[in-house]
Amino acid sequence: MHNMKAFEASLKPHLKLKDYPFAVDFSAHIPIYDGDQLRTLDAHNKAQVQAEWAQCLQLGAGVFVVRQLYDQVAAVDAATEVFYQLLHEQNKNPQTNGDHFAAQGVNGRIWNCLEKLAVTQPQAFIDYYKNPLLAQVCESWLGPDYQLTSQVNLVYPGGAAQQPHRDYHLGFTNDEEVTRYPLHVQVMSAMLTLQGAVAHSDMPVESGPTMLLPYSQRYEYGYALYRDPEFVDYFAQHAVQLPLKKGDGLFFNPALMHAAGENVSTDVQRMANLFQISSAFGKAMESVDQQRMQLACYEQLRQSQLSAEELSAAVTALSDSYPFSSNMDRDPPTASLRPVSGRDLLIQALAEQWSLDHFSDALQALNWRKASH
Repeated sequence: MHNMKAFEASLKPHLKLKDYPFAVDFSAHIPIYDGDQLRTLDAHNKAQVQAEWAQCLQLGAGVFVVRQLYDQVAAVDAATEVFYQLLHEQNKNPQTNGDHFAAQGVNGRIWNCLEKLAVTQPQAFIDYYKNPLLAQVCESWLGPDYQLTSQVNLVYPGGAAQQPHRDYHLGFTNDEEVTRYPLHVQVMSAMLTLQGAVAHSDMPVESGPTMLLPYSQRYEYGYALYRDPEFVDYFAQHAVQLPLKKGDGLFFNPALMHAAGENVSTDVQRMANLFQISSAFGKAMESVDQQRMQLACYEQLRQSQLSAEELSAAVTALSDSYPFSSNMDRDPPTASLRPVSGRDLLIQALAEQWSLDHFSDALQALNWRKASH
């Protein structure tokens, strides 16, 4: 069982800037990377920095920042415009919207924003998710075939802080439910998800950027710890915050203890696009209709002049990349043991310049092959 002495011991030893060779800065134990510099790396050094990120997420600080994750702020602004449009439409039909670890009404939340952005403004979606650097970060922790979901959070001036917590999967359960899972499963679960956030506004500390407790992902019993009042007090005394600029990215292990901060500013509406990025081997947090998204974006994607890296990143964001589960009677292993995935089909359609109708028919056929009856 957990105890605070063991927890505090797990936070040490601390690493230094020299332990992160590709980082350009280091603040409150958190390595900071320069997006412009990362975009110039060759394939060998890209692999090296991905290994560095994975080490950071597992055994190091558990969190890192990429300044200028987006080199084109216009892509962030275009998505922001759609987010405000979605919030406006959502507010026309008030309903009881729950939230994770925050009181109702202190913020504006858009669930399943990945799909909503794709079907509302396909070009904005493509411009946003074609980012190869975002894909590189995702693959560093999860490998290929990861599944994106996103939830926009807009915290108004005066918005209260969240309670400290861990995240999906087991972070969303109570203590009784956590204990049903063996400890090794609790430890393993954190490797199935990557948490991320893109700043859609400048976030000075007074606006309440995420409070973080570096190294806290190391503590194996942490899913049964964060509701402990003694831990809550410890978090309040030791958590750190980093200011972010619009277009910056923050990424962390879901087992890292964290909480959105209080927005004590008078005029900053703090907006972030929050990512829950799932391994192909895990269940994503939200139900996403990738086929609907693919059809909505297909014509714009077909006409876009994207690099191979940009195309791969955009297609992955739109797709169910992992080919299982499938109906093996309808989708038997013939030419390959690996069935065709939604991503495979989209790439083929774009390469062969299929019409939208042709692609739609092929998606329906794929859906039939994967259906149980």
